[in-house]
Amino acid sequence: MKSVWMFPGQASQKVGMGLDLYENTTLGKTYFDQANDILGYDIKSIVFGGPDEILKQTQYTQPAIYIVSVILGKLFLEAGEKTAIVAGHSLGEYSALAIANAFSFETGLSLVQIRAESMFKAGQEIEGTMAAIVGLNDDQIKDLCELDHSGIVVPANYNSPGQVVISGEPSAVKSMMTMAKEKGARMAVPLKVSGAFHSPLMSSARESLAEILDSTEISDALYPVYANVSASPVTDGSQIRDLLLKQLENPVLWSKTIQALIDEGCDTFIEVGPGKVLQGLLKRIDRKRQSQGIGTLEEINNYV
Repeated sequence: MKSVWMFPGQASQKVGMGLDLYENTTLGKTYFDQANDILGYDIKSIVFGGPDEILKQTQYTQPAIYIVSVILGKLFLEAGEKTAIVAGHSLGEYSALAIANAFSFETGLSLVQIRAESMFKAGQEIEGTMAAIVGLNDDQIKDLCELDHSGIVVPANYNSPGQVVISGEPSAVKSMMTMAKEKGARMAVPLKVSGAFHSPLMSSARESLAEILDSTEISDALYPVYANVSASPVTDGSQIRDLLLKQLENPVLWSKTIQALIDEGCDTFIEVGPGKVLQGLLKRIDRKRQSQGIGTLEEINNYV
């Protein structure tokens, strides 16, 4: 049996997540308390009490999901569980790297804070948006994005066969949605986001993230980490640094990542973190693969 732990990104958050970890485990309490000090604001009150409108803001969502995911991963390891490989969707790649000991919880949180705040700021400076296109294949989406939309629009997340998220300037995204429907897309749904993530519109965020990445020590990972931008395994610390920077402006190759993991012989897929987004995507990629979620202390206890 070869297992892979998958770590979710934005849109997996929920008010109240991690409260059981804070109240019932020493590690959970320690990490949440440390997070308040590192971030310089009360992330605990936002995560545990909301409101949802605040938690959904990028600068808070990313640190919140990272904190909960890493606590769950560490507790799962402490319970005696092991993994052969890790992967994370967008933000989730940072959680995966923390579990693979490429950097500490504290270092990862500092990186995530800069990433989140820089992405939010970039979205304020240059208006951008995203949309989910359902019912067209990857090549069709690529070809449509390359047509003239009088603005930037690119594929951002290749989530599963027939489900791709696009990202870019609002008018270009709207144009792309119209064309996609004309080409036979079943759905073209605008997403409520604060910026055009994983697109060239994130270029201003790149500078801030590059600065902190350059000054951060990143160790070789204990397990292979499948990178978003290449859908291939990496363990070398310097390569990890480069790939994290590229990730900001390039698409998440999630569907290819899962297929590569299946080809590698992975047969046990465990989503470690809040929500069930990645379990849902796995079913769309390969219905034969079994998945399970570890999103609460109870689920850890029931698993082991």
